[in-house]
Amino acid sequence: MKGRFTIRRIIIFLVIILLILIARPVSFLLYNYFKDKAPVSTERPGYTNDASNLNETKVATIVKAFEGIDEATQQISQLIKLAKAEGKKISIAGAQHSMGGHTIYPDGVMLDMKGFHYMRFDSVKHILLVGSGALWSEVIPYLEKYCRSVSVMQSNNSFSVGGSISVNCHGWQPNSAPIASTVESFRLINAAGEIINCSRDENTELFSLALGGYGLFGVILDIRLKVTDNKMYKAAQHVIKSKDYIREFDQFVKGRTDIGLAYGRININPANFMEEAIITTFSILDDTTMQALQKSGYADVRRTVFRSSANSRYGKDLRWKAEKLAASQMTGKKFSRNQLLNEGVEVFQNTDTGYTDILHEYFIPRDSVIRFIQEVKKVIPTHKADLLNITVRNVKKDDDSFLRYANEEVFGFVMLFNHSRNPAAEIEMRALTQKLISAALSLKGTYYLPYRLHATKDLMYQVYPNAPAFFLLKKKYDPHEIFRNRFYETYK
Repeated sequence: MKGRFTIRRIIIFLVIILLILIARPVSFLLYNYFKDKAPVSTERPGYTNDASNLNETKVATIVKAFEGIDEATQQISQLIKLAKAEGKKISIAGAQHSMGGHTIYPDGVMLDMKGFHYMRFDSVKHILLVGSGALWSEVIPYLEKYCRSVSVMQSNNSFSVGGSISVNCHGWQPNSAPIASTVESFRLINAAGEIINCSRDENTELFSLALGGYGLFGVILDIRLKVTDNKMYKAAQHVIKSKDYIREFDQFVKGRTDIGLAYGRININPANFMEEAIITTFSILDDTTMQALQKSGYADVRRTVFRSSANSRYGKDLRWKAEKLAASQMTGKKFSRNQLLNEGVEVFQNTDTGYTDILHEYFIPRDSVIRFIQEVKKVIPTHKADLLNITVRNVKKDDDSFLRYANEEVFGFVMLFNHSRNPAAEIEMRALTQKLISAALSLKGTYYLPYRLHATKDLMYQVYPNAPAFFLLKKKYDPHEIFRNRFYETYK
């Protein structure tokens, strides 16, 4: 009897301990789940903004592009000619996920291209002709019908094709150059209101300038894109030491033609900041039944875990532990390529109107990756910055765009910060950004231009030594500077 009583007490004690261990994370996540707010539009009539929510700007008018090809072409051409005659300026917008006013000009005409989103697929040449206003969330289901997928795009589907071309995006596609490498040609309506075709053989200089040209050389009307097969992939996740990132990446990804998608994630919890990483790979399965597109699974749970890490050391630690635990569960799971690409930013985006999420990205040559990790580890803790995430992506050399960020094989460090929407936080973020850009520059790296315009003009020109030539060519192709935005005003 005494033995049974002792065992019973031990079991009760263990159950109590287990409940205590579970109670804190469960109550913490439940609190954040119910605290999470629904998205609220704060845009005022006559004003526009971008994903930073820090660029509210009064504009003269917003013109929505027509849906029909002929109607939109004529509409845009006439708009450009009228702007030239009346001395007005035009900014070009899609989903407006840039963060530095790249789609905005004060008191200008904002051309909203989202309505121009037609698609036609050439099943012989495997080329998609797509209106520049189409979102990837429209493109992926369309290509699904033809058993095809996007070759290169961001890791989410919320962006427009034209916007993606204009920032020369990249994503989880390893051993691949940026999206410019998948562009066969595009039609551009230039500063004279003329429609011209741009490719590697026709209007080649303008082709290079508009790819990653931030809408400064004309309106990209439609694009001919190379596509790839939609296949089933098998996931694998590997928890590693950050200091071994390149060695482990080479083992799991480099040179392997069976790896369709891959990315890394570095821990940001203060307890062991930048010490560990998870490399996720998706290997191609040839003899597997395809699965149709479905709604993303566990979106609410993933969102709650992610948003709970904002402004919380405990939340960051809990999230990293959850991600490491999930790594073993993720390995072996099967997904289609389209399924992996077909998720919107709203799953993780900030909805608290008192705060904003700000992206940075730094492109580091492979031989300097470990040194950059050490620099980040030293620099970020010295600033009042709430770092939510670091994702690492492999990008091959860009041979197509003029203002290129990948002059050789690089690894892109995508950083997401959360900060208050007030001047003090903006000043702090500017100082941190300039330090991180300087660190990248010291390692012969670059930074990504679609985000906050925190680099000084001198620093931007050091990182992009061909920027003066870029802006001179802007004046060559647009002598009246009809196409304008805040990026141009800052760095021209």
